[in-house]
Amino acid sequence: MELYNKLSREEAIRRLNQEPFTRRTFSFYRYFRIPEPQEFRDALFIAWSELNCFGRIYIACEGINAQMSIPEHHLNTFLSGLNKFKGMEKMPVKFAVEDDGKSFYKLTIKVRPKIVADGLDENEYDVTNVGTHLSAFEFHQLAGNSDSVVIDMRNHYESEIGRFVNAYCPDVDTFREAIIDVAGKLDNKDNRKILLYCTGGIRCEKASAYLKHRGFENVYQLHGGIIEYARFIKRKKLPSKFIGKNFVFDNRLGEIIDGQVISYCHQCGRHCDTHTNCADDDCHLLFIQCDECKERYNGCCSKDCKKIIALPKEDQKKYRQLRHQKYAESKIFKSRLRKDISEKIRTEHYSGVMQMEMEELRRI
Repeated sequence: MELYNKLSREEAIRRLNQEPFTRRTFSFYRYFRIPEPQEFRDALFIAWSELNCFGRIYIACEGINAQMSIPEHHLNTFLSGLNKFKGMEKMPVKFAVEDDGKSFYKLTIKVRPKIVADGLDENEYDVTNVGTHLSAFEFHQLAGNSDSVVIDMRNHYESEIGRFVNAYCPDVDTFREAIIDVAGKLDNKDNRKILLYCTGGIRCEKASAYLKHRGFENVYQLHGGIIEYARFIKRKKLPSKFIGKNFVFDNRLGEIIDGQVISYCHQCGRHCDTHTNCADDDCHLLFIQCDECKERYNGCCSKDCKKIIALPKEDQKKYRQLRHQKYAESKIFKSRLRKDISEKIRTEHYSGVMQMEMEELRRI
């Protein structure tokens, strides 16, 4: 059988929308030694394709990190089947807080150097020497206490739409930056409990190990992450100490936790917590956009990108070729959209370049 899904995005989504059954979305991870990641990956692809699984899974010598959706009628077969793979026995699985069954539209399994990219030398610290795991109840009790400091180990675009009350949220784009930022901000002579959290817990495993390597002793982490915490408070009907929406790395891009909207549209400033990717294929920046601005800008992050997607397809292709030739090393279209970005700022960056390029395009 084929070991890769070759369906186009459009065809895969069409088939997903025509499915007559319900899907369940969930995630799991585990650090364990995988001697032959490619062979392990291929075996998983064969087994999970037969169950019509979708998702995004990363395999590395250090373990597995998976976000998936599966037909509900295959769920028990899938869970019991995990036990057949060495290292995956009794795998704890975290189900989505909100689930419309449309989180993924195909199965993608990739072999990577690491299941969570930290940009650090694998010999720099012991990833198995992690902090103390806290249950959702224990984390709920300790968060907010004067003898604790709560640390968000996610990127700025995640914490922008939702976070624990009074948490320190690094203003960074990558996990590597977050680890270094947090270690630099904290004092290892501070006796307060360091409470780490992330989406599902996987980033806290490495972050807690790194902090312990740097001399911090009172390091704790939320077991199961925000996903487990949200399910716990909902089940126990407790007031949430997590406010806003939990960012997730699938087609949903977020799930509501307490109903509050704490972020703003990057273009008009209205309260909004809906992420979108710029519709310009040469941009695809992730940013927050309200429905009004989505209509106004045709799903783009700026007037310039809106102009580009309005061009005939052949002109778009020529324009992109021109841009890549002239600005291959420019960071204009590589940098992430920052929290405080506005149409004015983007116009200052792009308007002169756009006008010059459009004039040259007309001469082609």
